[in-house]
Amino acid sequence: MNQPSDADSVAGAQQDPAANIRTLFDGRRLTPVQRRIARCLIQHASEADGLSSAQVGELAAVSQPSVVRFATALGYQGYPELRRAIRVAIRTAGIAPADTDQRNAYQDAVAAEAKNLRSLEARLSDPGELLRAGTLASRSRPLMVVGLRASAPLASYFAYFAAKVLAEVRIIDQAGTRLLDLLDQGRTAGATALVAFDLPRWPRETTQALGAARALGYCVVTITDSMSSPAAELSDVTLAAPVGTSLVYDSHAAPMVLTMALVQAICDAQPQSAQHRMEEFEEAAAERRYFHIQDVDRR
Repeated sequence: MNQPSDADSVAGAQQDPAANIRTLFDGRRLTPVQRRIARCLIQHASEADGLSSAQVGELAAVSQPSVVRFATALGYQGYPELRRAIRVAIRTAGIAPADTDQRNAYQDAVAAEAKNLRSLEARLSDPGELLRAGTLASRSRPLMVVGLRASAPLASYFAYFAAKVLAEVRIIDQAGTRLLDLLDQGRTAGATALVAFDLPRWPRETTQALGAARALGYCVVTITDSMSSPAAELSDVTLAAPVGTSLVYDSHAAPMVLTMALVQAICDAQPQSAQHRMEEFEEAAAERRYFHIQDVDRR
């Protein structure tokens, strides 16, 4: 292997090695353990190309085989090949933005989320599928909502607000035979649509539930992170927003914005009934003093 020249060394010294190493992992779907290893390599960028897999495992508090599996998950034949890629990344000039050394990992995560939101903004330039999803959901009595594992909080968030504008919303956040029972009961009660949330790591129980829902005759609307997610092919309407992958666990800023956009689309599909239900709730909230702030000046 050719040794770097003095000019190469100067160029490398003028950039942040951590930023160059980070490019090896950008856009990769990593498990929490793998993200821990990636973060360790970034934090020890100045010495990363000289660390053995055992040393990386010790620094990241994971097993040495986990480090090897991490390398193969990135597409390398083994850890030595990954280490060579790290060495090249450190020595390659012009990869890191000029201001990278002024930011920390938490700021980078926020910047990545901002990028995800801009991506969602671009996708919504044509709101046709979102409006179609709102129409399907608004006509279902009751509206069924499914969200399992990491998707459960977002499903609950959606169901809370959807229930303010729809007559009845039923949420299912537990897998198993009980889930199938609830789908049956919803269909018997007149439900025609189901809104599902399927965020990484895409639980198998979710796709099984959607398969059962399709067999029962539900129209399925799915909020997920990618049009190629396992749930997409089981959905009548798929709405996608990328998740943040810069932290140990995924962050869901863009999917949450998309969720509230779907609530808005439901309101837009039946504006009079939605407005009536919102006014009813506000009157009840004021009478029963639900909140410390009863009136909000929106001027």
